[in-house]
Amino acid sequence: MSNLAARPAWPSTVTDLEERQRELAKVDVPGWQPNGAGILGGVWFLGPTGSLGERGGERAWATAVSVRGGETLSTAVVRGRTGAGYLPGSLALREGPLLEAAVEALATRPEVVLVNATGRDHPLGAGLALHLGAVCSLPTIGVTDRPLVAVALGEPGPERGDRVSLVREGVVVGAVVRTRRGARPVVVHPGWRTDVTVAVGLVLASASAARTPEPLRRARTVARLARAHDEGRLR
Repeated sequence: MSNLAARPAWPSTVTDLEERQRELAKVDVPGWQPNGAGILGGVWFLGPTGSLGERGGERAWATAVSVRGGETLSTAVVRGRTGAGYLPGSLALREGPLLEAAVEALATRPEVVLVNATGRDHPLGAGLALHLGAVCSLPTIGVTDRPLVAVALGEPGPERGDRVSLVREGVVVGAVVRTRRGARPVVVHPGWRTDVTVAVGLVLASASAARTPEPLRRARTVARLARAHDEGRLR
């Protein structure tokens, strides 16, 4: 772990990022278990309206929230520029530094952070959800609409809580979970210091009223409002 800490948190090139991802994929850190009704965090990242994300250097908004139960304890908005264009597997180059800044700007530090990114469902075994947790020293869980490279072992049943395993190279790296009866499932990715059981449990607990976990929903709303205001679409 000391070698990881000595390296730059967010590499600036694909080559350096891939080296970092290979290192992160090999790290075995102690697991984390939630302790009752804790403080959950959520982060979200947006580029400018209408952009396909093909270029780096565009305006960007990163937001973070801390939530306990139904109450939002703190929010943070960080404005900046995208570090790179969108490239599957290299999301950290585009979003990582701003998302870290948003987490660190929260007045109330969460116990675990939900991220719109993958964990070990990644070509090199270390997606942005895992990378962000390592940098921020916080347990993380990724939640996405679809897998990146892993394969789901079937389709979950129609009821809330139904799930199937997500497998990469013969190893279970996540789960496809139905968070709302009849709704499209989400993909749950254990990230930094979390396993499949903990990740699925927290996603279900925080998605009681909607398909998407509440911390992510709130972070997304804050990001959209900040962008709309800055782009002159909200007065």
